[in-house]
Amino acid sequence: MSIDPALLLAVVLGAIAVVAYFVFASFAFGAGYQPTPRRSVEAMLRLAEVGPNDTVYDLGAGTGAIVFRAARTYRARVVGVEVEPIRFLVLKARRAAGPFADRIELRWGNFYSLDFRAASVVTAFLWPGAMERLRSKFEAELPPGARVVSHCHEIPGWRALTYDAETDVYLYRRPAGATPGAVRTGGG
Repeated sequence: MSIDPALLLAVVLGAIAVVAYFVFASFAFGAGYQPTPRRSVEAMLRLAEVGPNDTVYDLGAGTGAIVFRAARTYRARVVGVEVEPIRFLVLKARRAAGPFADRIELRWGNFYSLDFRAASVVTAFLWPGAMERLRSKFEAELPPGARVVSHCHEIPGWRALTYDAETDVYLYRRPAGATPGAVRTGGG
């Protein structure tokens, strides 16, 4: 069996284009793509004590590791937010093809313009600059008791309630009765 060299070249060039798109989309959209490891996804949802009464906002949902696990395993309502168009289409296809679609809302766009007042849990695997920019929104909009779990990067100026060194996951909780800025340690 002989492979047509033109077809082989087209497949190789297509694969290179897909890889290049994912790499360069990180710069174009400011949304780096690095899937959250399965162990970290589990740790994030477990530490946040996600349950069926929660509304989880997954910021930078990627291809949906957290979105689909939170809906399927924990029966939470999930809002997955993704800015990169190809990843967003992957999310939509996965939601359409899988169970629990009624528990998953997908939003294409910039999560800096979200209103976080409906969130009881926020999950994030974002660059440090993004965590810095989101801090004031979390302080102003998250309801008392809301949990924020972050893989790899801290929220500058906040003190984590728990840090799981094995999975590099930080857990934060918005204090009951907190006013904007009250969850900050004063150091950031």
